[in-house]
Amino acid sequence: MKLRTTEYFVREVFVSMRRNRWMTFASIGTVAVSLFILGVFLLLVLNMTRLAAELESQVQIAVYLNDALTDEGRAEVERMMRDMKSVAKIEYVPREQALERLKERLGEQQYILNALGETNPLPNSYDVTVTKPELVSSTAYAIADLYGVDEAKYGQDVANHLFDITRLIRLFGFVLMMLLTGATVFVISNTIRLTVFARRKEIAIMKYVGATDWFVRWPFILEGVALGFIGGGLSALALRSFYAAMAAKVYSTLTFLPLLPQYPLMNYVTVALIIAGIIVGILGSTVSLKRFLEV
Repeated sequence: MKLRTTEYFVREVFVSMRRNRWMTFASIGTVAVSLFILGVFLLLVLNMTRLAAELESQVQIAVYLNDALTDEGRAEVERMMRDMKSVAKIEYVPREQALERLKERLGEQQYILNALGETNPLPNSYDVTVTKPELVSSTAYAIADLYGVDEAKYGQDVANHLFDITRLIRLFGFVLMMLLTGATVFVISNTIRLTVFARRKEIAIMKYVGATDWFVRWPFILEGVALGFIGGGLSALALRSFYAAMAAKVYSTLTFLPLLPQYPLMNYVTVALIIAGIIVGILGSTVSLKRFLEV
């Protein structure tokens, strides 16, 4: 493409946007609003996925040791557990610490334990974390077979329900993102199509005087790029402010929720929205022009 031709195309983009300023504002506004809504749901899905992963990572196996097990036997059990490829972390919980944990859970009802006197009925134990949540069941069975282990429990029913919920969250997030992406492309493409329709006579005249299809296309494609870039940038700026305000509100009220940190997440989301805006602008212009080039 010659430099003079490129200058003409760029000049035409600015002239067209200024001449059709209301349609330009409508297109930019549609792109910005659509991508902002898409970005909100993207952040929601990403944080739901993070929450699901966090919940899965907290599933632990409680390994209760036999009271008759010696220190050497306990060390051997620990060594064998550490040798298992599915085991990520092991924490030894002596019976005294286990009793303190139980008292903390009981809170004001600690008096229930007074009947025990100086007796501690809790065994020494280990808290075992696995590398992958789906390995918790097989790992628990393998540990339960070790000599000196009385029982290995991981709350089978609770864990299975938790895994079902996290799978549902991921599936719901994926379907929601696909639907919103399709709706966004549809709305933006139709808005840009209105812009092209308003200039259909100009396109017909250019075709009648011998302009090639690509000569007609380029100004509209570049205009779609400009509209998408501006709309994507505006949506990204609004989304950054929205996420910062939402994160501050969540941290002040629901501190236990593991939100994704704003940086570098929002930098990636900003780039993604701008690129998405440009791509949608190009697609919208290309699809909308096809009909009017047939003169």
